[in-house]
Amino acid sequence: MHTARDGNAPTPLPHRQADIPAQTPGATMTGVIEDSPFDGAADVVRGLVSADLGRIHLRPRRYGIKVWFGANEPPREHYEAQVIGADHVADARMLAIEIGFHAEHRKVAENDAVIARLVRAEARWRRVIGHEAVVGGFLGRADDWRRVSETWADPDLGDPELALEIGTRLTDYITAFEPLLEPLLGND
Repeated sequence: MHTARDGNAPTPLPHRQADIPAQTPGATMTGVIEDSPFDGAADVVRGLVSADLGRIHLRPRRYGIKVWFGANEPPREHYEAQVIGADHVADARMLAIEIGFHAEHRKVAENDAVIARLVRAEARWRRVIGHEAVVGGFLGRADDWRRVSETWADPDLGDPELALEIGTRLTDYITAFEPLLEPLLGND
């Protein structure tokens, strides 16, 4: 089990309505259907994120989940947890999970402006997120996209606790960042 927290479970916030598209979990090589930890993480996020933040959208997939507010389609600024290659994480041998916030505007200056706004409020969000979060270039596209995220090296994707851990950690980012980003509405 991977834990990036101090062991204290968050207090659940009021339940909210969320949009989760229907999907078919992937089949393993033996033909057995298994759920992705990101499906379970969607349930956790849906249960923990306050309705006060607005209408939440969740798009879980076999190897990741994208979370955003507002428009029906994901904007250029969103929250994400995803499996990434070991080549992006120094301590990883096989794979890693990245969890956090992405700014994926077409123009570098727009991404930099979003991240600069978060950096100005860093003392506030670090109290929630801690020092695991890295502010920097997007893993795999550092030249143009930006991120505030953390990585977990070589997690056990079959660990039954992983969905809860991903969902609660993604909720930490959402609750820390969304009040800071809400006024931007600069998604293209």
